[in-house]
Amino acid sequence: MQIRNYCETDVPTMVRIWNEVIEEGVAFPQLDFLDEESGKAFFATQTYCAVADDNGTVVGLYILHPNNIGRCGHIANASYAIDSVCRGKHIGEQLVSDCLNQAKEHGFKLMQFNAVVENNVHARHLYERLGFVMLGTIPNGFWMRDGTYQNICLYYYVL
Repeated sequence: MQIRNYCETDVPTMVRIWNEVIEEGVAFPQLDFLDEESGKAFFATQTYCAVADDNGTVVGLYILHPNNIGRCGHIANASYAIDSVCRGKHIGEQLVSDCLNQAKEHGFKLMQFNAVVENNVHARHLYERLGFVMLGTIPNGFWMRDGTYQNICLYYYVL
C-alpha cells in the first residue's frame, strides 16, 4: 500500500469513494454528491489530497485543509474516505498517519476534527490510539441518514 499525492486520473475513483461515504449518511456532513467536474474542483482547492494506492487501485483518500481562517489558520482539518470493500484493512491508519505528517509539512500546528460521529467507534479508537485528545461532545450534532441524531465528538492533535 502506498499513500501518495493524488493525480487527475485518480479523481473519478476518488469521487466514487467520497460519494459512497455521503450516501451512507453516517460520517460526512455533506448532503450533495460530487460529479467528476465538481470533484476535480473540490480536490484541487484542498491544501493537500492523498490516495491510498493498492498496486494501482485507489482504495481510499484524504483531504487536508485549514479548519478556519486568519488567526486560526494554523489549525488543520481533514476528512478520510475508504472504499467500502476495503474497510477493516488498516488503510485508515495509514491515511491518518500520512495526513498528520503532511499537515506538519504544510505548516499547520494542530489538527482539529469538528464532527466525529460518536457511534463511529472505529474512527474514534484509531484517533485516540494515534494520540488525538477528545475535547467533548455536542449532543445531537449530527443528522444521520435514517433521520435520527447522534452526538459528535471534537478532537485535536498537536503537530
